[in-house]
Amino acid sequence: MDAVTIILKAGVDTLMEYLSLHVLTCLVPAFFIAGAIAALLSKEVVLKYFGAEAKKWLSYSVASCSGTILAVCSCTVLPMFAGIYRRGAGIGPATAFLYSVPAINLLAIVLTARVLGLGIGIARAISAVLLAVVIGLSMATLFEREEKKVGAKHKAPEVAVLDNTEVERPWYISLLFFVLLVAILLVGASGLISGVTKLTAIYFMTIGVAIILIFYYSRDEVKEWGQETWWLAKRIFPILLAGVFVIGLIGSFAAIYAPSHDPQIAVGELMKPYFGNNSFFSCFLSSIIGAILYMPTLLEVPIVGNLFGFTTGQMAAGPALSLLLAGPSLSFPCMVVIWRTIGWKKASVYIVLVVLFSTVTGMIYGGIVG
Repeated sequence: MDAVTIILKAGVDTLMEYLSLHVLTCLVPAFFIAGAIAALLSKEVVLKYFGAEAKKWLSYSVASCSGTILAVCSCTVLPMFAGIYRRGAGIGPATAFLYSVPAINLLAIVLTARVLGLGIGIARAISAVLLAVVIGLSMATLFEREEKKVGAKHKAPEVAVLDNTEVERPWYISLLFFVLLVAILLVGASGLISGVTKLTAIYFMTIGVAIILIFYYSRDEVKEWGQETWWLAKRIFPILLAGVFVIGLIGSFAAIYAPSHDPQIAVGELMKPYFGNNSFFSCFLSSIIGAILYMPTLLEVPIVGNLFGFTTGQMAAGPALSLLLAGPSLSFPCMVVIWRTIGWKKASVYIVLVVLFSTVTGMIYGGIVG
């Protein structure tokens, strides 16, 4: 085979491995959960807590956890951020929201734990929530006085709350519905449960979901759930597949120059001098790369795992976490939009805080896990 054929085959092999390991057991249930969140939970209920009258502990709690509810990527959160900021949200809760939504995207957290390991998946989720609060509080401390001076001139009406009053159901039914969906995902993705037991459990939980939908949700709600799930899947899945394929191509090309000539670990080998330890330089460089690159939702996971070689031991845990914390929340196009929304001074400080705290968090995590 010629070189081009070999490189293309490597891309296809990487894609097929990804599909066989992660799609049915991980991505499909996660898309349904994200679709249910988008269709059946009101985003306005979340956004109303960012107003100036809301208590700080409540604002930051909601802002730092909004990613699990809204489940959108950095490109989608920007207009939402601009909207709540211009409607009077404080700079602290607004930037906490801006950071947390793509950083703790439900799909991304699940995929991180599934592909890169439960440890780094949990570390990413906890660190993203904490960093959202710290970054928001830092921005509020630096700019809150300035915000109050100009607030009266630019404050707009608070965000309206659009609750669905046509369909009433007990709160515990909604809770049970989402618990069952999450349980299906966890059981399906688990490697500790045997095949027959797994299928039996998923079967009965699916029956439970169906019963709840029949008796407690309207046909329009179910239809909207399906539409939201399909919208997420068709928007994210093709980009994810294309990205995984390109990662395979890059790995095969890098194999020409790597010592082992193995496309699976070639990029990791070449980058190991830079990402192979948990030093400040490694974590800082990883944060800078994550902050500049535009990575569509979920693509940061195969970039860390396959491209930079975390799953093969070529990339240390610290730089891996730093990239996972900085990458989803920032990119060069994202920076431009933030600059235009809140001004160059606030935007520059926000970007520096994201890179700095991602670096420090990576170093701490790398030191803990060794």
